[in-house]
Amino acid sequence: MKALVLSSGGIDSTTVLGMAVNKYGKENVISLSISYGQKHNKELIAANEVAKYYGVEQLFLDLAKIFEYSNCSLLQQSTEEIPEESYSEQIKKTEGKTPVSTYVPFRNGLFLSAAASIALSKDCSIIYYGAHADDAAGSAYPDCSPGFNKAMNDAIWEGSGKQLHIEAPFVNKAKADIVKIGLELKVPYQLTWSCYEGQDKPCGKCGTCIDRAAAFAKNNAVDPAFLCER
Repeated sequence: MKALVLSSGGIDSTTVLGMAVNKYGKENVISLSISYGQKHNKELIAANEVAKYYGVEQLFLDLAKIFEYSNCSLLQQSTEEIPEESYSEQIKKTEGKTPVSTYVPFRNGLFLSAAASIALSKDCSIIYYGAHADDAAGSAYPDCSPGFNKAMNDAIWEGSGKQLHIEAPFVNKAKADIVKIGLELKVPYQLTWSCYEGQDKPCGKCGTCIDRAAAFAKNNAVDPAFLCER
């Protein structure tokens, strides 16, 4: 069996990649990283370094054009500032009714659809991605929810002639659980990048930095991202 892994260069997808390599062997795993018009390319550079570390084939795809109409704060054309607060604080403001400002419209839906076409062309029978329960909480990122995952899996399974399915192994797990698994697998977290800002070091203030730090703290571990020069 061959697997295609959506790799953003962050800790969730890198942990999934590590799991896939551990399960199928590096020769049967492909990493796919996608540009969506984000404000910096640090995460794509990280994804490439992670792929090199594992010795897997690395593919890149540019889908930025599709998101040029969005004012999501993560995108190059956005006039919005990236929030400097945790996701839990952001969810309080939206009352769990709408996505947070860093939600890129239907990004996972688009990524998985594009990945399905590539996976079929590369003779893969499974697509992995790193959606997890913390991101889905309070409708922060609705395209990370179990319901979304099931719907996309059903669509891809049927649309591929029942040749391909998707799996989100962390869809019911918290980020701290992911880090625990990754530490056990010796995932190269020192190569990853999660921060929404593209500086030399993580800002430590955006939602993803805050949640990442908390996940390592819950595992009594030091996040190597804050120890490495970029």
